[in-house]
Amino acid sequence: MKTSKATVLVATAVVLALGATACGGDSDSGGNKGGKGATDAALTSVVNKTDKKGGTAVYEVSDEPDSLDPGNTYYGWVQNFSRLYGRTLTSFKPAAGKDGLEVVPDLAEGLGTKSADAKTWTYKLKKGIKFQDGSPVTSKDVKYAIERSNFAPEALSNGPTYFKAHLDGGDKYQGPYKDKNPAGIASIQTPDDSTIVFKLKDAFADFDYLATFSQTAPIQRAKDKGADYVKNIQSTGPYKFESYEEGRSATLVRNENWDAKTDTLRPALPDKITIRFKVKQETIDNNLISDNATVDAAGTGVAPATQPSVLTKANLKKQTDNPYAGATSYIGLNANVKPFDNIECRKAVQWGIDKASVQAAQGGDPKGDVATTLIPPTVAGYTRFDLYETEGHKGDQVKAKEALTKCGQPNGFKTNLSARSDRPAEIAMATAVQASLKKIGIQAEIKTFPAGKYFQNFAGNPSYVHANGLGMIMTAWGADWPTGFGFLDQIVNGSAIKPSGGNNVQELNDPKINEMLNKGIATTDDAAREKVWGDVDKAVVEGATAVPLIYRKNLLLRPESATNVTITQAYLGQYDYLLLGSSK
Repeated sequence: MKTSKATVLVATAVVLALGATACGGDSDSGGNKGGKGATDAALTSVVNKTDKKGGTAVYEVSDEPDSLDPGNTYYGWVQNFSRLYGRTLTSFKPAAGKDGLEVVPDLAEGLGTKSADAKTWTYKLKKGIKFQDGSPVTSKDVKYAIERSNFAPEALSNGPTYFKAHLDGGDKYQGPYKDKNPAGIASIQTPDDSTIVFKLKDAFADFDYLATFSQTAPIQRAKDKGADYVKNIQSTGPYKFESYEEGRSATLVRNENWDAKTDTLRPALPDKITIRFKVKQETIDNNLISDNATVDAAGTGVAPATQPSVLTKANLKKQTDNPYAGATSYIGLNANVKPFDNIECRKAVQWGIDKASVQAAQGGDPKGDVATTLIPPTVAGYTRFDLYETEGHKGDQVKAKEALTKCGQPNGFKTNLSARSDRPAEIAMATAVQASLKKIGIQAEIKTFPAGKYFQNFAGNPSYVHANGLGMIMTAWGADWPTGFGFLDQIVNGSAIKPSGGNNVQELNDPKINEMLNKGIATTDDAAREKVWGDVDKAVVEGATAVPLIYRKNLLLRPESATNVTITQAYLGQYDYLLLGSSK
């Protein structure tokens, strides 16, 4: 797909392919022979290449995942991690620079074949791909995986809703747990074991991007246990689960029924992969510095407390990469929590926040630029505007108080502001927001929740949000794929509102915006389609349900023994694990 010059700059996820030792003598594509790389070296080249196999890769993350079930996750880092054990119809090419944006076949023999109206998409599966038990993967397994992940929110609430929103009849199908017809949804057809056909109710120009999602990783109906499937995931990738302890850890070992001849994307270097959950971010940083961990799985950057040392010590600074994340930190103002049902109360927050102080609190320039739009400059469809422009991005108390008067709250009001408890930078940002709003009479009490359940149980659960008055919700978003639709749809489309696990935390359901999104994705002209995304972005910010804060950068730290390190432009702000080996 054509991408704009800005999209080429989407440098957002570090591909850490870590060899068994740090002594790999191969030259990287930037010409560094056998060295440890330099500051930002991985943004445009592969640092310290090796093809050495063996050893253990050690992952650590500051909280637990939403789920490791490929059909029940929406965190970017889990999407990446799941590719170690779940193959999808298509994937992103593991490569440095702009080449990492290329969509390539994975389960499928080639990219999708589309009808003239882009409403029918057909994929043919490769021969010889098996589950870890030796059973062949069929098109019916892919169909079932999509059915359970998109149409069973009572059991699997975390993933996106693209298939449900765009498949013909998707609004009527009740999912495989309620609808006992084994034929499933009629708009996904499997005429034979190697062919899958998608019939859409509208044109969908980005479908090959959608096919990269972990929701297309095949699942055997007979092995599915609903929400408990995470305890016994069946692999189609080079690794399978040896153990899984919820909230604590997981260990992956080689899958003997993975055939490398069918998979050109995964070199599968380490013999074993371990991941520890709920490790303090500062501890993760120290383990990376001391070379006792391979990678920070979440990939959101070092803690504020660590940042000064890695930027001022030459030996550590050369081990950092600081790409733009292609993501935006913002506050969702929930229109169903009073007084944010009144647009003037929402505008008071827009005018009242000192974004410069928010930027400073989360780490200053090294961690990102002040944002005025939702779509960041590195995503196709970005249009520059600033509807709440203030000098130095410091807010305007006069205009904020005028808005408070218009909304019937001249003395301000009380509300709750949520943030993730294991993300120090996010809490620091929330604290700065709180201080800004206090100056205009808005008392925002900060409520913190664990990242692993943040959307499922709290910020993305409308019942909890309403009952507990979460009027302001701290969040961050990177594009599902590097287009404006891939960025906006799941956070502003009314069809994305879910009983649990939703990311439209504002509960925005504006018919005009919904229609703009649906017409935009059906537009086959690239330039016209990209213009729509800028128009949607402006309409959302104009309605004041989202307060853009920061275009994020991720100050990432690679351990000294890291090899094959590069930035992939596809997984925004997260690590790409397809090249990953062991360290030390």
